[in-house]
Amino acid sequence: MQPLIRTCLLLLAVFTAATTPSSSDETLGDDGSQVYIVYLGHLPEPEEAEDFAAVEFAHHDLLNQVLDDDDDGSSASDRILRSYKRSFNGFAAWLTEQEADKLSSMDGIVSIFPSRTHKLQTTRSWDFLGLPQTPPEELPLEGDVIIGMLDGGIWPDSPSFSDDGLGPPPSRWKGVCQNFTCNNKIIGARAYNQGSSTGVSPLDEDGHGSHTASTAAGRAVGNVSFGGLAAGTARGAAPGARLAVYKVCWEDCADADVLAGFDDAIADGVDVISYSVGPVFPLRYFKEAAAIGSFHAMRRGVVTSAAAGNSGLHRSFHVSNVAPWMLSVAASSIDRLFVDRIVLGNGDTIVVISDLIQSNPATESCEPDDLAGGSYEGKILLCLPKNKTDPNDGSGPLSAGAAGAVVLEEAPDTHFTMPLPGLAVTRDQFDEIMAYVNSTSNPVATIESTEATVNPQAPVAASFSSPGPNLITPGILKPDLSAPGIDIIAAWSPVASPSEVPGDKRKVLYNIDSGTSMACPHASGAAAYVKSFHRDWSPAMIMSALITTATPMNTPANSGWTALKYGAGQLSPAKARDPGLVYDASEGDYVTMLCAQGYNATQLALITGSNATTACANVSTSAASSSGSDLNYPTMAARVEPGKNFTVRFPRTVTNVGAASAAYDAKVLLSAEEAKGLAVDVSPSKLEFTAPSQKASFAVTVSGVAPAGPSQVRSADVVWYNDEHQVRSPVVVYTADSHSFGV
Repeated sequence: MQPLIRTCLLLLAVFTAATTPSSSDETLGDDGSQVYIVYLGHLPEPEEAEDFAAVEFAHHDLLNQVLDDDDDGSSASDRILRSYKRSFNGFAAWLTEQEADKLSSMDGIVSIFPSRTHKLQTTRSWDFLGLPQTPPEELPLEGDVIIGMLDGGIWPDSPSFSDDGLGPPPSRWKGVCQNFTCNNKIIGARAYNQGSSTGVSPLDEDGHGSHTASTAAGRAVGNVSFGGLAAGTARGAAPGARLAVYKVCWEDCADADVLAGFDDAIADGVDVISYSVGPVFPLRYFKEAAAIGSFHAMRRGVVTSAAAGNSGLHRSFHVSNVAPWMLSVAASSIDRLFVDRIVLGNGDTIVVISDLIQSNPATESCEPDDLAGGSYEGKILLCLPKNKTDPNDGSGPLSAGAAGAVVLEEAPDTHFTMPLPGLAVTRDQFDEIMAYVNSTSNPVATIESTEATVNPQAPVAASFSSPGPNLITPGILKPDLSAPGIDIIAAWSPVASPSEVPGDKRKVLYNIDSGTSMACPHASGAAAYVKSFHRDWSPAMIMSALITTATPMNTPANSGWTALKYGAGQLSPAKARDPGLVYDASEGDYVTMLCAQGYNATQLALITGSNATTACANVSTSAASSSGSDLNYPTMAARVEPGKNFTVRFPRTVTNVGAASAAYDAKVLLSAEEAKGLAVDVSPSKLEFTAPSQKASFAVTVSGVAPAGPSQVRSADVVWYNDEHQVRSPVVVYTADSHSFGV
């Protein structure tokens, strides 16, 4: 019998790591205290153990100056959870609001903020991105690159983390393995809980950390699948790279632990930091743990790749990891789809056949409490979501003994793993099923096995991926680029079930998952791949190489989105190895931008450890400077007033990293619809180079009349090209406000 509804392009065995955005302050103590981060800025690189002790003593002394005025008799040693003393200066401590206010008024404090908690945001994906599998002996320098995974730990026994054929770690490595047995693949492992590393293990208990680590740098493992789906060879971008694990996430990820992970990773000697975590809302840079950590990583030459966020279905939410010194990665699809089918009515080819009933006519809910006491054995339940962005996870039908479940999913690409036979359908499909149920006294159905097929429209932006604009620095386009984040298969922890639903007894070594958590390690691995060829490149140069070589995504399949959703386009690692030109930026360039954004010389001197008075005194206070448009960034963005004339100028400098003698011409790509009303000029329109590392400057001027309404986007591309290279920079102009930038 043919299906009576159209095919659902959804998989019962995929879920996003963070379907519901969540970010909150730490639990309050009995006295109203909570964990605060006290950020003190720059720390000269310690040389001896005594230096670390001196830093910790200074933290205790500073806090005791506040506590001496209290009557509870506590001391700094009772309150401080962790001192950050290896890569930057600060500490995490239990404080009341009044104590935090007192500290904030003291000299030497950059910022104080509550330690918030955040949620964690493949066989085919690397082939789709055009990065072929290469024998390790052909990439001998890859073993010198170390990726630091700030995530949920790792399962070391996975074949993806075998050290067969790998030599000892690089001699510069300073990391350790705490409560963990390392090998020549996983060369460092630490864990933090409430700032402490005592008695905690880096072992992965929920699968997320192993999934991201193997996506970035997993060894090639053949014959991998999830129940026969997505069969093939699982591998990371840089299979020969080393992994250092920093477990900062348990059920949630606390700022106090995130900063501890950054502090150790930078000092241990990692080259790339992968961070599939983020706040719901973007925060001022030096009141946000990852922005602080990644700034100090940048100062030491370490690239940070971060997830853009999974809040794209919330119209008022935007990309949250937005600091210009970190790479912000959106999620998109690959050219593989999973197809589910349900056949309504009786049939002979049955995978699951049973009575088809509505779960609970009174509540239309499939929550365990709402199903308690009912008789559902052998039934397929029809389930409405708890809310628009949190579909039923199947735990209720499983505990009720149901044979299967059909759940309504508002976002067709937000996948999740179910603990029993089931599938997710769109609203129209759900309504069609209900019409059938109401038309007969004996509704029955068949849920057929999931099948894989080709998706010729890929890459397509994921609806759940958090869009721009950048609410902190509107002249910096975020997210930067997109990477595969839908239906990604990678290593998993056998301690966790694939659905993570109580009662799901299945154990797997490889699982399919979706989210910007999955997109981020693709970019992290690509950064490590590029770093293996260019050890002397700065983080900004590596980011530039990845961004300017990305594959454009302004295709018909993405007609509902703009560059505010997918950035420069889809990651293309092989091209990033040889970008031709790069946009470099130093610590001084970021400081200049921060001056223009209102950070004062005193704050910046504490952060950088150098005198910022002169730098800030010479900074322009123009709108372009304060928005970040003047930063030497590989993309260009401007927020303009609706219906008004505008002219925006973007000064830029590129560095020649290709042939010593090279010339590039500029071209502007303007589509009739996307660039409607824009005029783009590049001056000069030709750049000539006669030596490696030679620099050349130019300016892009964009003018026109802004669209009349809010949340309107116009875009173009500026491309420097010759016979060998295409160096593409998106130019995006958008009108201010509203909740629907590209969503």
